[in-house]
Amino acid sequence: MVRVTINGTEILVGEGTTLLAAARELQIEIPTLCHDDRLSPYAACGLCVVEAEGAPKLLRACATACADGMVIHTHSRRVTEARKTLLEFLLSNHTGDCRPPCMLACPANTDCQGYAARIAKGEYAEAVKLMKEAHPLPASIGRVCPHPCETECRRQLCEEPVSLAALKYFAADMDLKNKEPYVPEISAPTGKSAAIVGGGPAGLTAAYFLRRAGHEVTVYDSMPEMGGLLRYGIPEYRLPKAVLHGEISVLLKMGILFKNNTALGKDITLGVLRGENDAVIIATGAGKSKRLHCPGEGLEGVWGGIDFLKSGKDISLGSRVAVAGGSNTAIDAARTAVRLGAPEVYVLYRRTREEMPAEPEEIREAEAEGVIFKFLVNPLEIRSDGQNEKRVQEALLQKMTLGEPDASGRRSPVPVPGAVETLQIDTFITAIGQDVDLTGLEDLNVTRRGALDVDSETFFTGTPGVFAIGDVTGKSAYAIEAIGHARKAAAAVHRFLSGGSSAKMELLPPILVKDQKTAEDFHEPYTPRERSRQREASEARGDFLPTHYKFTGEQAKREASRCLSCGCGDFADCKLIKYANEYAADPNAFSGVDFEKSKHEMDESGAAFVRDANKCVLCGLCVRYCEEVEGRGLLGIAFRGFSTVASPAFGRFENAGECGACGRCVEVCPTGALQKG
Repeated sequence: MVRVTINGTEILVGEGTTLLAAARELQIEIPTLCHDDRLSPYAACGLCVVEAEGAPKLLRACATACADGMVIHTHSRRVTEARKTLLEFLLSNHTGDCRPPCMLACPANTDCQGYAARIAKGEYAEAVKLMKEAHPLPASIGRVCPHPCETECRRQLCEEPVSLAALKYFAADMDLKNKEPYVPEISAPTGKSAAIVGGGPAGLTAAYFLRRAGHEVTVYDSMPEMGGLLRYGIPEYRLPKAVLHGEISVLLKMGILFKNNTALGKDITLGVLRGENDAVIIATGAGKSKRLHCPGEGLEGVWGGIDFLKSGKDISLGSRVAVAGGSNTAIDAARTAVRLGAPEVYVLYRRTREEMPAEPEEIREAEAEGVIFKFLVNPLEIRSDGQNEKRVQEALLQKMTLGEPDASGRRSPVPVPGAVETLQIDTFITAIGQDVDLTGLEDLNVTRRGALDVDSETFFTGTPGVFAIGDVTGKSAYAIEAIGHARKAAAAVHRFLSGGSSAKMELLPPILVKDQKTAEDFHEPYTPRERSRQREASEARGDFLPTHYKFTGEQAKREASRCLSCGCGDFADCKLIKYANEYAADPNAFSGVDFEKSKHEMDESGAAFVRDANKCVLCGLCVRYCEEVEGRGLLGIAFRGFSTVASPAFGRFENAGECGACGRCVEVCPTGALQKG
C-alpha cells in the first residue's frame, strides 16, 4: 500500500493504483476523454494532467501510478491552464454544430431539431415535452411566431425550410386534445414566493419556470383573463382563444395562482407585493398604442392599433378605414376591419413593400382579402368634416421617397416637397408601435426611451427583490423574444431565491462549436415543403375562423422528416463541450493560425452506425474497444497530422468486415463522432 495526498486529503491505496483511480475514490473528478476502465491506459487526450509537488512536469493521471508520499493537485492554476490549452487544440480541428442553427436562432432556444425528430416518428407527446422545456405556450406561439428558426433552417439550401412553426402547433394541439394534457413535474416546495405583474407571454413563462422550480407563484393582471396581447392583441383567425385558454389551463394545474382585474398602481401597489413576496417580476408589456403626433389625432373614429384590436367586434367603422403602419399589428388591424364589414381598407406605410416588417405571408393574405396598400405615404393631418367637427372624415398624406440609410441600414423615408394627397376615410387606426405604461412603477429606474432600466444579465431593476422582463424593458419586439427573456430571467430569479445575489452575476453563454454549410454539403433528394390547406380569401374575410387548416398526421410526419438534423445528436452527453465550458476554452483560439480544418465526408454506409470524422478527437476509444474487448479490430487510426482520424477500412463501414453491431464504439465515443444509424 502507498500513501498519497490529493487536494489536501490523504488516501491509502494499493500499489499500482493510478492517480485517476485514487482521485475517484475521493470523489474528485479529473477530466478525461480517452480513458475507460475496461481498457488499458492510453494517455491520448492529456486532459487528465495533474501537478505533483516537486515534479517539473505535469503528470497524466490515467497512466501514472501512485507513489508513496506523492502530493497531488488536480486543479491548480498550472493544471487548469494546461487543460484549457489542450481543449482549445482539440476544438481547433473539431467541426460540427453542437446545436442546430434553428435552435440558436430561436430566442427561447427551443429544440426544433428534437421535436421534429419525434414528430417524424409519431411521438407527439414526447415532442410536446421537449417543446415545454423551452416555454409553456407552443400551440399559441407556433401560430404567431415570426419563426426565425425557419429563416436559419439549412433545408433551404436544398429547396425550402422545414415548417417548424406549423409542426410545433400541430403537436401541441394534439396534446391539448388529450383528456389529461402534459403537466410538467414540479420540484419540491422551496418555501419562497414570487409575484408576477402581467399575464402576457413573458409573465406566464416566468411563472411557469419558477413554479417548476418549486416556488409559489401568483400572477396579477389588469385584464379579465390572462394572455396579455396574445389574447387581446392577436385576432381570433390567427390565434383561436380556445387554444390559448387550453395552454393557460395547464399553468393552473401546476398550482400557479391567477389574480385578474388587478391593476398595478390602482388595485395593488409594488410596495405591497414586495412585502408579501420574496421576489417580484414586472412583466406588464407595452400595451399603449404609440401616437402619431399629428393634428386631428383626438377625433372620434381615430384608434390606436392595440386599442382597436382589444375593443372587440361591436364597432361601427363606416365604409373606409385607413391603418397607418407596417407591422404585423397593422396587418392584423386591417384584416380585422375587413372582417367587421368595412368595404375599403387601406394600409398606409411610409417605406416600400420590401421594407415592411410585417410577415410577407400576412401581407399576401391581406391583399387577397381586399386590403389596399399605399406605400411611401405618411399621415400629415387627420381632418373632420364640416358638419360634425368631432368625427374623422379624411387624412392628408405626405408622399415620401427613400433617402439615405438610417442607423439600422434601412433607407430613411424623406418627404417629397409639395407632394400631398387626400384620402377620404371614416375610421383611422394608428399601428406604429406600442409604448410602456409605467403606472405604479414610478419608483423604478427608467431609460431615456421610457422603459424600465434593468441589468441585461440578471433583469434586476436596482430595487431589492424586483426584476423586470419583456416589452416593459424595451428589449423584445415579438412574443417569442419576451418568452426568451422570461426564461433567462426565471433562472436568475431562481438563483436569487435560492440564496444568490440579485446583483450582477457572471452568466457566460455556453461555448458551442458552429459550422458553416453550403448547398454542396447536402445531397438530399428534392422534397417539397408541405402546405397546409388554406381557406379561400373570399370566404375567410367574412368571419374570424382560422384561415389555415392544420397539417394532417401524415403531412406532419413527412414535413418533420425533411429536417436535416444539423445539430449534434450527442450534445447532451458530449464530454468535449462539457469540459470546454467548464474550462472556458475558446473554439477560435487558434483561428489566426495558418491552417484549414480537416474536411471529411459523412460515412453512412453501415447499417448500424453513422460516422462523422469531423468530430473525431483521436481519443482512440472506439479503436481500442473493438480490438481489446470485442476482438474484431475493425477500426484503426488513418492518415497523419491534422488529417488523422479513427476509421474503418478505406474510410467506410461497408468495408469494415464482420461487425457485430454491439454499439460499444458509439457508447464510448466522447464527442458524437460515432452515432447509431
